[in-house]
Amino acid sequence: MTDDTSHRPLLDVRGLTTTFATSDGPVAAVDAIDFSVDRGQVLGIVGESGCGKSVTSLSVLGLVPNPPGLVASGQVWFDGTDLTTLSECQMRAYRGNRISMIFQEPMTALNPVFTIGDQIGEGLRLHRGLSKKAANQAAVELLTQVGIPSPERRIKEYPHQLSGGMRQRVMIAMAIACEPDLLFADEPTTALDVTIQAQILDLLAELKHRTGMALVLISHDLGVIAQVADRVAVMYAGRIVEEATTRDLFKSPAHPYTRGLLASLPGTRSGGRLAAIPGQVPTLAELQPGCKFKDRCGDVMAACDGPEPALVQVGEGHKARCFLHEPVAI
Repeated sequence: MTDDTSHRPLLDVRGLTTTFATSDGPVAAVDAIDFSVDRGQVLGIVGESGCGKSVTSLSVLGLVPNPPGLVASGQVWFDGTDLTTLSECQMRAYRGNRISMIFQEPMTALNPVFTIGDQIGEGLRLHRGLSKKAANQAAVELLTQVGIPSPERRIKEYPHQLSGGMRQRVMIAMAIACEPDLLFADEPTTALDVTIQAQILDLLAELKHRTGMALVLISHDLGVIAQVADRVAVMYAGRIVEEATTRDLFKSPAHPYTRGLLASLPGTRSGGRLAAIPGQVPTLAELQPGCKFKDRCGDVMAACDGPEPALVQVGEGHKARCFLHEPVAI
């Protein structure tokens, strides 16, 4: 890496591969992916369950359980430092401080035996050196920021005493406590009703605008991605199959999988049933050579059985992994 920071992404992931040990040998849940996030940018990562979205975020933060998981290769450059070279002790200086995460299920991510105030204040005491009293006061202010009423009372309560929407807001308060440069939000609106979903998305957008943090939003819901993201990376079977600005992706999807996802959205067809992508996501241990999407693709051709297609430039800032496209010189 050079010392020139003027055009350097905040996060630059190169060739990241994360494997898991199975009875059939190691399988790649994340397979040689590249992506970057600029300062203040929102990147959406979208795909079906099991495509590798969450494992990608856990890999960046050094949270893949080992065993059975292993970040097998690749680099994760964060503000000029390759996080894959750091010890666990060194990673703790980044995790929860400069990089933070909102986990998918707050009821399991929050510790049931500690109060809300203790859990929010933990990072502040660790990374900012605050006293317990000062951390509690900061926790009250953070709960106010994320829209939880009666915060002085709530910091003394336990996770089971809060609603699902409130627990999600607590997770956000914990994640932003140290004002991170980069925030991963893994399915932050899952299992919430539509009204609460909208409030959470508005809250994330407001926090991003106010603090200037970059955000990686992980979701299977393209409607959520469309509301928030500047750019979108579409994942399938551990690979990024398309990447573009949100506008370009929705206007001109280049990969058959992306087109299938968009066609399945309500409101995209005039009458009749919603379109569905045939078949199922392949089991990672049984992937066949060639394009990973070929068995579900309506545009399959002979070339799809050969070497897997590369992720090629199909337009300015737009890439797709498909033989339907010839590389475009930009």
